[in-house]
Amino acid sequence: MTTTGGPTLNIAPAGDDAVVPFEVASLDIRGRALQLGPAVDTILQRHAYPIPVSRVLGEAIVLTALLGTSLKIDGRFILQTQTNGPISTLVVDFRTPGKLRAYASFDEDQVAAAIDVEKASPEELMGTGHLAMTIDQGAHTSRYQGVVALDGGSLEDAAHAYFERSEQIPTRARIAIAESFTRGDDGVAEHAWRAGGLIVQFLPAAGERIAHRDLDPGDAPETSDDPDIEEDDAWVEANALVETVEDAELIDPDVSAERLLFRLFHERGVRVFDAQELSETCQCSQDRIAEMLQQFSDEDRRDMVEDDEIVVTCEYCNTKYHFDAAEIVGDNSSE
Repeated sequence: MTTTGGPTLNIAPAGDDAVVPFEVASLDIRGRALQLGPAVDTILQRHAYPIPVSRVLGEAIVLTALLGTSLKIDGRFILQTQTNGPISTLVVDFRTPGKLRAYASFDEDQVAAAIDVEKASPEELMGTGHLAMTIDQGAHTSRYQGVVALDGGSLEDAAHAYFERSEQIPTRARIAIAESFTRGDDGVAEHAWRAGGLIVQFLPAAGERIAHRDLDPGDAPETSDDPDIEEDDAWVEANALVETVEDAELIDPDVSAERLLFRLFHERGVRVFDAQELSETCQCSQDRIAEMLQQFSDEDRRDMVEDDEIVVTCEYCNTKYHFDAAEIVGDNSSE
């Protein structure tokens, strides 16, 4: 079901942890808007990273959700960075239709030093390197991967560069994340993370120019030979409207994704599609970890043994799995 924006906003908001697809036909744009509450808060609170690290990972989660929900196949969308900054790696795993998990690898001393000298912006913590985006449809299928340089800019900048250079789709993304503080009934301040995002893509004659990137129709048109496509008046107008979005609007629970889209595009007639729910969900399990351990050599498994057991911690959800060494390694575990 779809609803077209009119003089009043008469649709129920999707709320937190949901992506709202939309289109503005008069401007030849399509996009998605989202707000994240419990899903992003669960991931970041569980890891208890330093606040600047949590902010960077939160931004990556938003970008992954905006891009992953465009998949029209069953599979995974994985966003991963490899950089030379204090945060060496970000990994966000999206599994259709809406399961998210994520973690960051970083040097604690370098992050602490960056905070001390007030050089802990996302760009400074990541440094330079690359951002890889991978579509994985499972066994017996080929992966599709796109890579873009991270040269000291933001994740928003990297997304713009990827779509412009690799897909040749004019794209504008906005990402925001913040801590919210409320006072509970006992008077104690309660902390939570909130995040939001918006992605808009210029798709002239979208129905006639669809490619096969495993994205929803309209999200990946065939390459255009027109070098001036970004100067189109419709795209200039759409981009200017997106520029007016404030971070507070993206994360404010009182400004739903639908209300934000109505504010931006109602004069042009915005059409909002059914929302897609998101959740923090890890796919790890005792059986999966045991299967993973069997892929190591006997010698490697023996090296993992401590106090007659092997303990494996899932990087995504911090769950610890305990295995009896005799069951995993065999009689040679004590050698």
